[in-house]
Amino acid sequence: MRLTALTERHFDDYAAMLADPESTRWVGDGQPLDRTNAWRSLAMLLGHWQLRGCGMWALELKSTGEFIGRVGFMYPEGWPDLELGWMLKPEHQHMGYATEAGNAALDFVWSRLHAPRVISLVRIGNEASDRLAERLGGEHIEDMDFYGSHSHVFAYYPPHREHRRAYA
Repeated sequence: MRLTALTERHFDDYAAMLADPESTRWVGDGQPLDRTNAWRSLAMLLGHWQLRGCGMWALELKSTGEFIGRVGFMYPEGWPDLELGWMLKPEHQHMGYATEAGNAALDFVWSRLHAPRVISLVRIGNEASDRLAERLGGEHIEDMDFYGSHSHVFAYYPPHREHRRAYA
C-alpha cells in the first residue's frame, strides 16, 4: 500500500467508489454521489491542500497501482477540529490498509504540521471505524451531532503530549 497525491488519473475509480452505497454508507449524508458530485468532492480535496496545507491522499496497492481508497485530513469551514478520515473500497476493507495508512498520516501530521490534536468523527453504528480509530490510538472523548449524524469523536494526540501538557 502507498499514499500518493490524488490526481485526475484517480477520478474514474474515485467516482466509482463514491457511487457505491456500501462505500458511502458512513460518509457525508450516507448517499452515493453521481460523477458530477464526485468531481466536486475530488476538487474540494485537492483544494484543501492549498487552503490548509494538508488533505487526503489516494491509497494505492504498490504491486499494481490500483486505487483502493483515500485517507488523510479535513478541516473545512464548520468542522470542529482537524479530522483524520478514511474511505476504502469494500473489497479492500479489513486487510490492514486503513490502519497502515492512518498511522502514516498521523506521523505526517505530528512531524510536519505539529498539530496539537487530531480527531476522527465516526458515525454511531460504524463499529469497524470505531475499532480502527482505537487501533490508531484514538481516545473516545465525546459524542456529538455533526451535520445531522450522531457521531463518536475520537481524539489523537502527539506522541509526547503528556510532556507538552506539563508546560501548558
